[in-house]
Amino acid sequence: MHGEDTIAAIATAIAPQQGSIGIVRLSGPQSLAIAQQMFRPAHRGPWESHRLCYGQAHDPHTGQLLDACLAVWMQAPRSYTRQDVVEFHGHGGIMVVQSLLHTCLSLGARLAEPGEFTLRAFLNGRIDLTQAEGIHDLVGARSPQAAQMALGAMQGKLAQPLRHLRHTCLELLADIEARLDFEEDLPPLDRDHTRALLTAALTQTRHWLSTADRGALLRSGLNIAIVGRPNVGKSSLLNAWSRSDRAIVTDLPGTTRDIVDAHLVVHGIPVRVLDTAGIRDTDDRVEQIGVAKSRQTASQADLVLLVIDAQAGWTEGDRHIYDQCRDQCRPRPLLLVINKSDLNPHLPTNLPQEILGTVATAAALGEGIEALEAAILSHAQQGHLQVGDLDLAINQRHKACLIEVERSLEQALESMNQNLPLDFWTIDLRAAVAALGKITGEELTESVLDQIFSRFCLGK
Repeated sequence: MHGEDTIAAIATAIAPQQGSIGIVRLSGPQSLAIAQQMFRPAHRGPWESHRLCYGQAHDPHTGQLLDACLAVWMQAPRSYTRQDVVEFHGHGGIMVVQSLLHTCLSLGARLAEPGEFTLRAFLNGRIDLTQAEGIHDLVGARSPQAAQMALGAMQGKLAQPLRHLRHTCLELLADIEARLDFEEDLPPLDRDHTRALLTAALTQTRHWLSTADRGALLRSGLNIAIVGRPNVGKSSLLNAWSRSDRAIVTDLPGTTRDIVDAHLVVHGIPVRVLDTAGIRDTDDRVEQIGVAKSRQTASQADLVLLVIDAQAGWTEGDRHIYDQCRDQCRPRPLLLVINKSDLNPHLPTNLPQEILGTVATAAALGEGIEALEAAILSHAQQGHLQVGDLDLAINQRHKACLIEVERSLEQALESMNQNLPLDFWTIDLRAAVAALGKITGEELTESVLDQIFSRFCLGK
């Protein structure tokens, strides 16, 4: 059993006056002994595994009451970590859960590292690496589609086809190596059959590689910056799009001084929209700071929305901002939003020829939002894709491994086509098998584990 000491951590997000329940979790051989020193059940009788029990938690050193709470003991191996696990379900609030945690630590538990509970679940064979990453993705999911994709990985739906692919490569490797060791006792290698299996494996590898960018889009989403001159309707656009009053809207130029953001979901894609201060030359020191932040935000965004006023048309100020975005934000795409189109439905005739995408909106009336979202999807190269139909997708770590697999299988096929000795084939197949093993955890290194679990939160 991996992890012979006992660890403890707060397992729920805690904010003052925000949560009604806070959970402190223990895992390891001393979990039950520590809990029995702290917890006094309201009922008499033995403490049974997998049954919630009401009682009081005390500090055994001082006798001080810590909380009236629920406790559950999950006896190994029927637990998340396959170790003895105890959870205290107490009242929400930072002081309560901290007092429960500090008492656990004073009785011999160690504060868990980020992701250490899930790491123990992996090391003890409860889950594989793709399932562990699915757990992390589910916690951080920002859209229903991202949550469903994470749940699929948690259920092993991603690992199963990748294991099958690895099994195919292993069988091919064993078949070829057998010919090297016992050539006289075995029939000649069926090269057509071997080539067909290698080609099918390569096709499957490329299929999974094709899901990487779409998966990244669902997991990470898009950062979109709204830029433009003061008073062109940037804040009105944000409010209409988010259906809220996140940004202050007035007729006074320079109202927005800092970055205002909203989190949206556009056709399954998480989107963070940032309304920036109007970009112009000004003597106001505070506004100058806001303008500098606007330029920095635009340079870091995945997509820039340059908003202009349909009544004013394309002005020198718009041209100045456009030139700055074009020079500073490459290769990020830029979409021109012509706002207040209800006051002037005609497009400006003096737009730069290199502007490819324009959308007309009337933010004050809530018009043009659907067209704006469609244009954003097109810029994200998702206009042809129903993202909600994407059940599973690899992440960037899987992508790096599968690129190794693709290269190895291509080289194995090239060795076959050039009639190179079988030894050359086995080198490439071994590399493919090793790379696939890194994905699910059959072959792993400490650095891979550190990379994965360091991104987890405490208590998970």
